[in-house]
Amino acid sequence: MYRFFPPYSDYRKLIYHLKGCQGLGNKGSVPFTSIVSAAKVCGAASESPSVKSLRLLVADQDFSFKAGQWVDFFIPGVSVVGGFSICSSPRLLEQERVIELAVKYTNHPPALWVHNTCTLDSEVAVRVGGEFFFDPQPADASRNLVLIAGGVGINPLLSILRHAADLLREQANKRNGYEIGTIKLFYSAKNTSELLFKKNILDLVNEFPEKIACSLHVTKQTTQINAELKPYITEGRITEKEIRDHISKETLFYICGPPPMTDFFSKQLENNHVPKEHICFEKWW
Repeated sequence: MYRFFPPYSDYRKLIYHLKGCQGLGNKGSVPFTSIVSAAKVCGAASESPSVKSLRLLVADQDFSFKAGQWVDFFIPGVSVVGGFSICSSPRLLEQERVIELAVKYTNHPPALWVHNTCTLDSEVAVRVGGEFFFDPQPADASRNLVLIAGGVGINPLLSILRHAADLLREQANKRNGYEIGTIKLFYSAKNTSELLFKKNILDLVNEFPEKIACSLHVTKQTTQINAELKPYITEGRITEKEIRDHISKETLFYICGPPPMTDFFSKQLENNHVPKEHICFEKWW
C-alpha cells in the first residue's frame, strides 16, 4: 500500500518530481487533489505513549481539504510515502495555514521519521486525498452525526467533530449557514492513556452540551480512571445496541478504526436498514 520515490535530499526537488507524477495511485487508489504543497513542521507534541502530533505550516495558499480527509506525506530522503489523516478542522487551515496530524509509532518508514527524526522546521510536502469527509453546504438538509472511532482512527473523526463545532459557532454568531443536528462520538481505545485528544473532545462537549456528546470506551484499563474522565468512560467495547439506539433517517454514520471494527459496525448498520449512502467508513491497513 506504499509508494516509493528516489530519496531526494531537498524538498523542492521532491515537489518538482511529484508535480510530474500526478497520475500515481495513492492510499486506497481514491481521488486526490492536484496540489502538492511544501510544508514546514511548526509544532510537535506527544499525544500518548505511542502517538506524536505534528502541526504543519502549509506554503501553498490554494491547498485545502475537507474534514475527514488525509494527506500523502512526502519526506525528503525517505522513499516510502506516508498516508496520515488530518485531525484539525478546515477552519484552522483557512485562518492560520496550519494542518495537524497525529502519527502512531510503527516500523513504517514515514512513521519512524516522524517519531525519531522530525524536528521543528523540518520540511516535507503534502497532498490531500480521500473520499471520507463531511462537507455540508448551507442549503443541505440538517443531519445528525454519529462518529465511531477505534484507536488512532479518531484522527479523521476529530477533524469532522471540530468542523461540526465550527459550524455550530457560525450558526450561533451569524444565524445562517448550515444547520447541523446533534453529534455523538463513540471512541474506543485500550486504556485512557491511549484515548487521544481527550481534553479537546471534552472541551467541545462542554462548549455545546445540547449538541455534542461522547462515550469513551476502554478495553484493557488497569489503572484508576481520573474523576474528570470517569463520567464519560465505559469499560468494554462499543456495543451494537449503543449504535442502534442512534439510528434515524436524519443521521449519518462515520466509522474509522481497525478493519474488523469497521466491518462489524457498517454491516450492523446495513442490517438495521440504514441506507448505504448514510454510512461512511475508512479502514486502516
